[in-house]
Amino acid sequence: MAVFGYVRVSTVRQAEDGESLDVQERTIAGYAMMHGLKVSQTFVEGGVSGSVPLAERAQGKAMLAALRAGDVVITAKLDRMFRSALDALGVLAELKDRGISLHMIDLGGDVTGNGISKLVFTILSAVAEAERDRIRERISVVKADQKTRGRYLGGKVPFGFVVVDGGLEPVASQQAVISRIVELRGKGKSLREIKAALSLDLSLDAISRIASP
Repeated sequence: MAVFGYVRVSTVRQAEDGESLDVQERTIAGYAMMHGLKVSQTFVEGGVSGSVPLAERAQGKAMLAALRAGDVVITAKLDRMFRSALDALGVLAELKDRGISLHMIDLGGDVTGNGISKLVFTILSAVAEAERDRIRERISVVKADQKTRGRYLGGKVPFGFVVVDGGLEPVASQQAVISRIVELRGKGKSLREIKAALSLDLSLDAISRIASP
């Protein structure tokens, strides 16, 4: 069994000053000693935002790769290792499945194997669901704003437009065809008649969508 510490600060200045890192390391060492453990290695993440998922941080990735069943990870606070409940929930579940214990000192100790683990997972699950909802809302708002401003959101470019600098720009010749389609449809022409009259290389479904905007 190996015991690892994990510490993190958000800015390069904090990493260079080292005070916050030292406090975290001393806290971890003291906790380990009280529980009859000895830290064999501490992974130090300097100048990395907590918003970056653990597996995408240099030291976080290295630590996850080094861990083996029966190992112990100790961190001083939840927010030193995770800022996102989604990330926390995923990593905790993975560690638990791999037989690795994670001790978060500010939460009372082992959050993967003792009595508080169920509570921690329940709370994180609820917060993670709220995060998912916020992410979906933000995506919807951004897409609605982009659509209002004529931004291209991906997928097949609609007939009558071309993508320019991330936005949809009308193509004059195709816009003229669209106007003609709408005009002929208004006169009662069938989709097949319109296709034949204008020699269109478009499906009947596409012509229907254009004729009924």
